[in-house]
Amino acid sequence: MSREVDLDITGMTCASCSARIEKKLTRLDGVSAEVNLPLNSAHVIVESELSDDDLMTAVERAGYGATVRTASASGPEIVDYDPRHLRPRFIGSLILAVPIVAVSMVMSWHFPGWQWIVAILALPVVTWGAWPFHSAAFKAARGRSTTMDTLVSVGIIVASVYSYITLGRAVVDGYGWQIPGEYHVWFEAAAAITVFLLIGRLTEDRAKTRATAALKELLSLGAKSASVLRDSDPTAAEPRADSAAEPRSDSASDTRVEVQVPIDELTVGDVFVVRPGEKIATDGEVVAGHSAIDEAMLTGESVPVEVGLGDTVTGATINASGVLEVRATRVGSDTTLAAMADLVSRAQTGKPAVQRLADRISAVFVPIVFAISILTLLAWGLLTGDWALGLHAALTVLIIACPCALGLATPTALAVSSGRGSQLGILVSGPEALESTRSVDTVVLDKTGTLTTGVMTLLETQLREGDFAILARLESQSEHPVARAIVDARVATMSEAVGPAGSTEGSTARSTSATIDRSGIEGFDTIPGGGLQARIDGAEVLAGRPDLLRERGIDVSFPAAAVPTGATIVALAIDSRFRGLTFVADEIKTGAAEAITELHSLGINTVLLTGDNAQAAEVVAGSLAITEIRADVRPEGKIAVVNELQSRGQAVAMVGDGVNDAAALAGADLGIAMGSGTDAAMAASDITMVRSDPRQIPQAIRLSRKTLSLIKGNLFWAFAYNTAAVPVAAFGLLSPMIAGAAMAFSSVFVVLNSLRLLRFR
Repeated sequence: MSREVDLDITGMTCASCSARIEKKLTRLDGVSAEVNLPLNSAHVIVESELSDDDLMTAVERAGYGATVRTASASGPEIVDYDPRHLRPRFIGSLILAVPIVAVSMVMSWHFPGWQWIVAILALPVVTWGAWPFHSAAFKAARGRSTTMDTLVSVGIIVASVYSYITLGRAVVDGYGWQIPGEYHVWFEAAAAITVFLLIGRLTEDRAKTRATAALKELLSLGAKSASVLRDSDPTAAEPRADSAAEPRSDSASDTRVEVQVPIDELTVGDVFVVRPGEKIATDGEVVAGHSAIDEAMLTGESVPVEVGLGDTVTGATINASGVLEVRATRVGSDTTLAAMADLVSRAQTGKPAVQRLADRISAVFVPIVFAISILTLLAWGLLTGDWALGLHAALTVLIIACPCALGLATPTALAVSSGRGSQLGILVSGPEALESTRSVDTVVLDKTGTLTTGVMTLLETQLREGDFAILARLESQSEHPVARAIVDARVATMSEAVGPAGSTEGSTARSTSATIDRSGIEGFDTIPGGGLQARIDGAEVLAGRPDLLRERGIDVSFPAAAVPTGATIVALAIDSRFRGLTFVADEIKTGAAEAITELHSLGINTVLLTGDNAQAAEVVAGSLAITEIRADVRPEGKIAVVNELQSRGQAVAMVGDGVNDAAALAGADLGIAMGSGTDAAMAASDITMVRSDPRQIPQAIRLSRKTLSLIKGNLFWAFAYNTAAVPVAAFGLLSPMIAGAAMAFSSVFVVLNSLRLLRFR
């Protein structure tokens, strides 16, 4: 019998850490594990008799800490990651490194005894400043492996120890305070490596917090308290002041009062009240009242859903109109919102572990360098008998292999790419996102908010001007998106009639309703099922779905060809006589067609994924030349679609903007969020489009691929430099000064190569 265990992990710093822990856990009998680096956690499936202590012991043997996560009543627990411990190290190291490098590199500043001053300044940099690299290298050594941190740590230690030995040798030789130039020290190299790589680590750590932010944003969408109905009791908590004013639907209503209860104390079976504009506290069933529910956070669609007695509602959605009484059916970690947060967490955990390219190179390169260094020492000592010269050559091998250029290859390219991307409105999270763009061959696009504006607008009306004016007066009493579209269109028509002075461009129903004549409106009511009714200037006015009017005995007939494909229909009747139809729809964004065309030119397939109906999806897909459509898809279905495409061997990029897209964004090989969307979507994504322009989607993919190509070029030349220079150093043909110049050149080359990204168009 299998069981699932979630572990909180401490001490992870890079992808190789998570891979090492995963390897240790999966080596246990009957254990499979997935380690989540951003969330510092591991999801373990145990199909044997192993205990939780056995799992924690395995993690501890790998050099890390582990505790078993206990279930939380309020949903998935979030372990905060705080990268601030690196900032003081970086700032302190930078302040000390500037004079170290300046004095060391400028010959005219070599005052008597400058080496001793540099040695004193470098000591805290190479110890305290570089401690994260030394610590990670030690953990890797305990796990019998090597990483980029091993290369960095060894390089810093060797350069520093060699320099201090050189100063000590000068004192032994009697030079004292004034040290000749041939006694070269390497403090500037060690300090520069430390500072540059701390910048890279800080950049990575900021990216690591994004997954935690995604879960926080999801969970923050929920209500904080609920107005629960309790039997009247003199000892009960103080009821709401306005509770008595609300009608009740059952005979016991006079004996019940509303009590504000924290959401964590809500239990299954509790009945709570939801007023217009309030969030629904938890998943439940409507036991009284009717209303329209804004489910945009769940489905991404802008049109509210009508609910009444017996209908189910979802926690964190918003009550748009009437008062509801809801019986809680699921609370805490069982709710839809908690399940969505768990989907995001699982999707991120399920991503294949991606090690940085430099880590993959160093895993092979570091042992080889160590072997060459030892062989150099032995060869010189045994063949020539000059062990001192052998030690000099062996140390030179390690120094020339010091990973300055390797360490700069990724951070400098990312820094330039991030700056250029920011200018273009494209924010890339880190190297993992760049690697994902390389293989992407399918882009899945959410409809509402991504390819369409998400705002309902008037397509056309068959009503005469007077009838349309009456319809707008009726709709001005509602906050429904369809109503706002009709009111805005009427205001715009009136503005054109009165000229520029009466312009109302950019207005909304809230701000323009005063322009509409709202006098003479009596008995306004919202009809469950999608309609409005009122008495306007003495006439009975009814508007809504054609079927609603037919249910009221009104003859509504029109040719199907008269309806624009994918439009929402609003039928109008005055005094029980059908007057005509009005059509509203969601507009396609400017540039959407151009974006799809460019994606196709890049050899990328496109899939339209939406919670909307198939007819509306076909309209959008047809106008944009998207051939594959997935419609009527719920949030949990979106991640299922992404997983299905991935199971076919496709590398999938997901583009979305809503909370309902968060799990799919996290589970895709590449997540792209529109900047106008929710914070949860942006936090779960790898790339964010600040301007929400669909044309930025292919642009982001091109920039990412260009950056990745440049990083690979940087790594190749840095690796080629080391490969070529190490044998020369082993044969004793390099002096420390020449080795220093070669190291500096390789670093300068990497930086200049990265700056080419500034010309990206």
